[in-house]
Amino acid sequence: MNRTSAAPEPGRPIMTGLASLPVFFNVRGRRVVIAGGSEAALWKAELVQAAGASVVVFAAAPCDGLAELERRGASVALVRRRFEPGDLDGAVLALADCDIAEEAEQFHAAARARGVPANVIDKPAASDFQFGAIVDRSPLVIAISTDGASPILGQALRGRIEAMLPAAIRLWAGAAKSWRAPLKALELAPKLRRRFWELFNERALTASAVPPGPDEFKSLLAEATAEGPRAAKGSIALVGAGPGDPELLTLKALRLLQAADVVLYDDLVAPEILDMGRREATKIPVGKRGYRPSCKQDDIIDLMIKLAAEGKRVVRLKGGDPMIFGRASEELAALHAAGIATSVTPGVTAALGAAASLQLSLTERVRARRLQFITAHAHDGRLPEDIDWRALADPCASSVIYMGARTLNSLVERLAAHGADPSTPALLVERATCPDERVIRGTLASLPAKAAALSPSGPCLILIGAVFAGGVEAEQIREAADIAIA
Repeated sequence: MNRTSAAPEPGRPIMTGLASLPVFFNVRGRRVVIAGGSEAALWKAELVQAAGASVVVFAAAPCDGLAELERRGASVALVRRRFEPGDLDGAVLALADCDIAEEAEQFHAAARARGVPANVIDKPAASDFQFGAIVDRSPLVIAISTDGASPILGQALRGRIEAMLPAAIRLWAGAAKSWRAPLKALELAPKLRRRFWELFNERALTASAVPPGPDEFKSLLAEATAEGPRAAKGSIALVGAGPGDPELLTLKALRLLQAADVVLYDDLVAPEILDMGRREATKIPVGKRGYRPSCKQDDIIDLMIKLAAEGKRVVRLKGGDPMIFGRASEELAALHAAGIATSVTPGVTAALGAAASLQLSLTERVRARRLQFITAHAHDGRLPEDIDWRALADPCASSVIYMGARTLNSLVERLAAHGADPSTPALLVERATCPDERVIRGTLASLPAKAAALSPSGPCLILIGAVFAGGVEAEQIREAADIAIA
């Protein structure tokens, strides 16, 4: 039979530039040869015997750890002599620790002559494969490789991944292995099988230390195959993407992104955050930006309801926190009225991101006992008329004004009319937490002119209060230094 390779799908990206091929090698019950008696060889012996291999170590002067490993009954045999090429007969892997480059090359040549993949520790030129940093939650195993560029980076990434994983993920991975066959025997529709595993993932990633048993399997199966008005619909998750820095995304937000069928995202969401979502998900921009062409809120709500009615798992990804000036109440009311399952995952709001970036506290026992967030942008684009100006002018409060760059002049005029001290420290932060973050420092009296001169175009916050004096003083010191140099 003639076979022809299928052409790539139109628009489908072709993977290129992979530094090395990541594989997982089954060595259970098979012979693995290690040459060398060092501590590094001991680590490799421990690793491969943990994977079930039958390990033979050849070393004239083995370290104490290797002898102890043999005494403890591990599947490790210690032969107290130097390695010889014939020792590789019947092996599936060959490992060595060689101090001299010539010895490493000879070992590699002996292995290659017998068709055995070889690894010489810290000698990539004499190795057919490399070991990565390993996260062991067997049967879940994660390996990380930097292609030898930075093993320390691999170790750091391993630490982050281990911190993300619940302690019980090992138990759930084991359950997945044992449940796959009985689930397949039920011959469920593909959509229901996927729903089962999505529900499984939700529980596994938030699991306690209690191992999942038969009752858990039945519960997941019942939920995945449930019928009725809510079962026929998908779900909507309102998710906060944070102020811009992708590393400020919460673990729960990341999990929801990676399970979504559709992501509806704001303009302010960083592209790097969108890239964290499931590759197959449909991503639709629904941004609303002041003074610019934007999606209408009613159209966004209609789209959310339509997608959920089609059974889609939708993430409504909002910049910052969805519950702060994100019109979440309108969306939630409409979704609840339509009987759609909803959830809300908070994000780091821009005010907190800006304060952290500036290293300026928003509260202080003496200078700021109250913190208030307001928006300076009404539905008509003007300064809202219902602001409590006395509260905003309170010298013992910290105030954060969202969407206030265009109405800054009017805002300052109204504050002055209600007794605000014109020397009150005031900052404008553009693109808080992003690499191109910009800070304009001044006072209530000076900030409007400074902002006008620099014409900020990105999303802006205005911070007003005595606690921000440190940021203003730093700017004054810099200005004085520039004058002195000039």
